[in-house]
Amino acid sequence: MQPMGIQEKPFFIQLRHERIIGMYNIGIIGCGKIAQIRHIPEYEACEEAKLYGFYDLNMQRARELAEKYNGKAYASVEELLKDKEIDAVSVCTSNNTHAEISIAAMKAGKHVLCEKPMAITLEECERMVQVAKEENRYLMIDQNQRRAKAHVKAKEMIQDGKIGKILTFRTTFGHGGPETWSIDPGKATWFFDKNKAAMGAMADLGIHKTDLIQYLTSQTVTETLAFITTLDKKDASNQLIGVDDNAICIYKMSGGAVGTMTASWTYYGKEDNSTVLYGTEGIMKMYEDPAHSLVVIGKTGLIEYYDVDTIQTNDNQTSSGIMKEFIDCISKGKEPEISGESVLTAMRAVFGSLESSEKGMPVKVNQ
Repeated sequence: MQPMGIQEKPFFIQLRHERIIGMYNIGIIGCGKIAQIRHIPEYEACEEAKLYGFYDLNMQRARELAEKYNGKAYASVEELLKDKEIDAVSVCTSNNTHAEISIAAMKAGKHVLCEKPMAITLEECERMVQVAKEENRYLMIDQNQRRAKAHVKAKEMIQDGKIGKILTFRTTFGHGGPETWSIDPGKATWFFDKNKAAMGAMADLGIHKTDLIQYLTSQTVTETLAFITTLDKKDASNQLIGVDDNAICIYKMSGGAVGTMTASWTYYGKEDNSTVLYGTEGIMKMYEDPAHSLVVIGKTGLIEYYDVDTIQTNDNQTSSGIMKEFIDCISKGKEPEISGESVLTAMRAVFGSLESSEKGMPVKVNQ
């Protein structure tokens, strides 16, 4: 193709791009912390990806990133999606906009990698999946815990019968909260705004561990009994935030396993991102032992250590592999394994847990 002409609008970064065969132009929608520490650097490291477009509510932030990566800043989401040179987008905006932007992007012919949680209602999630099918576009969700190396190794061993049939489990994700981590840190963070976030720790961290336990066990959540509440977090006016800062759920699984899922923004110390499975032939611990990422304890007491990697934390970000996988799927014409459709069961468990907590009773899901 011919180089793009100079745009007339003064708020655009004025650059020229040429299409390179086998290269996919990526638009970043939402240029906050998760985009800057994960999406952008992982796309940059991918030989088949070109960081092409940037949009953020903070136009200066988008301009600076566009200049840094030799890309283009857009004045609106609509402007970015109208650009036919963009093949795919990462949606890294506040929770309440995930569905609207993802659907618009797919209707504009873009493949979509959307941050978690997928959306803020089950109806929105299901609509996203439907549009992906209608538009023949890929919809991938950033459920990156499925790609943590200890989790991948654990799943292989579970399938090989290493700990027998899984009977019970506990999976936890807790840290000190998003107000110290987000791009605009402090108590005014959008994570605490119910209108933008809709949900708190359950959507931020609980969806990760819910999706993970289904991945590890090859079972789906069929019933949840949840206690989801706000215990400590205060907003800028020193009132308890409008979303949950703690979620504790008991999950019943389709294969008979029962266990707990805990998500918390009030772990004021070392981050906990651990999972422990208890089977008929032993115990498997993932990221529970600080010295070993994967530990298997057999029925006889034999302990095996597998040092495959170190879990990502807010302070120690490593490559997730998600962006490379997304580009590979586009390149090979292959449906993403972590597709929107594959995440629906976990999202149903999240929404079911919110209902359970509100009603004070168990709620059946995925049936």
